Amino acid sequence: MKTAKLALITGGSRGLGRDMALNLAKEGKDVVFTYHSDEQKALATAKEIEELGQRAYVFQLDTRDVKQFDGFIAQLMQRLQEDGREQKIDFLINNAGTALYAGFLDTTEEQIDEMFLIHYKAVFFLTQKLVPYLQDAGRIINISSGLARFSFPGSSGYASMKGAVEVLTRYLAKELGARKIAVNVVAPGAIETDFGGGRTRDDATINANIAAATALGRVGLPEDIGAIVAFLCSEGAGWINGQRIEVSGGMLL
Repeated sequence: MKTAKLALITGGSRGLGRDMALNLAKEGKDVVFTYHSDEQKALATAKEIEELGQRAYVFQLDTRDVKQFDGFIAQLMQRLQEDGREQKIDFLINNAGTALYAGFLDTTEEQIDEMFLIHYKAVFFLTQKLVPYLQDAGRIINISSGLARFSFPGSSGYASMKGAVEVLTRYLAKELGARKIAVNVVAPGAIETDFGGGRTRDDATINANIAAATALGRVGLPEDIGAIVAFLCSEGAGWINGQRIEVSGGMLL
């Protein structure tokens, strides 16, 4: 029996990451995902993946701490070996992240350090360490934000790191092209999740303002994003490379 292809998602236990994981499972992929602190949500997501008939591998990982990466990868490869699988992954989705809402003049050095660690340094070095374990003709998908294109006061620190990830993505596409690895960015618009304390979902004024600024007339939902990530991991998406794909319903056109 042929082994299913394997996707690795950082921050896959809830929100956008969870929906990515479930969509990939629906498409017949097995899923490795990390979580930061909520083990119960992680185990619940793993159960949903396995109810879809796919294998789930769950690991706790603080992506802000690059020193944890070697140990995480060693544990993952050991688990794959124990399952009789090749010690390789097919897809890497760099999704883990946290919000920062602070005006430029009020943003602290500590906040910028935090944004750099989780949104840029983690993506750079986890990808670097996993590329040797990525199958030729595999895929890397980095998660950015609509805020790297349009500007809202209070998001300069967060959005700047996402802009850096978009530049990195193009370089990765160029440098990994010899191995036929395609690298793309998915940039969600505002989404109703618990990200940033759930303000987009729970603040009626913010929600209405975003809906009014969006061509399709509503705020995004997690399920608007997961299917796009799954598509980029499909056979039919192999010729998409080095691209930024905004999934925002036409926000601020």
